Amino acid sequence: MAFSPQGEGVFFYRETEMGQKRVVMDAEGIDRALTRIAYEMLERNKGVEGLVLVGIRTGGIYLAQRLQKKITAIEGAVLPLGILDVTLYRDDLHSRRKKLRLGKTDIPFSLDEKKVVLVDDVLFTGRTIRAAMDGLMDFGRPKLIQLAVLIDRGHRELPIRADFVGKNLPSSFWEAVAVNLAEKNGLNEVVIEQVA
Repeated sequence: MAFSPQGEGVFFYRETEMGQKRVVMDAEGIDRALTRIAYEMLERNKGVEGLVLVGIRTGGIYLAQRLQKKITAIEGAVLPLGILDVTLYRDDLHSRRKKLRLGKTDIPFSLDEKKVVLVDDVLFTGRTIRAAMDGLMDFGRPKLIQLAVLIDRGHRELPIRADFVGKNLPSSFWEAVAVNLAEKNGLNEVVIEQVA
């Protein structure tokens, strides 16, 4: 266990095969961040009128579902929720040696004139979000697109920024940031790990 140099609380370390992992956000922190994001979304969009959520496969799906539940509890209205797989829209699709698995996209509503909030777990270079925006256009012409992420770790390669951020987490290229969610692997935490 060690204290954060920024005075933001306590970080917990544990040994793994690759090295030390540092827990930078626990289950309560994730829940508080999503609650804040839900309120910010409602405030910026003046309620739920015309608002839809689209989770980017895979971590973004679970976060979008959690945001949907929080907004329903606040407003009493259920936002439409879609799932987007960006595999076919990636800019490195043809240069990858390893074949990527194609996931299911399910957006059962038109995006025409909707205020779309894209939801993802980690914002890094911005390339996934660029691919997601390209993918959204196949489902209509949104009025606007906003981005909600749990973690913004910096290192942008494209001029993309999030509208709603759970936590800004400056990191090095030789560190990996993982968002573990109960729906995926039974944990609820954000960890940072040195990989090189």
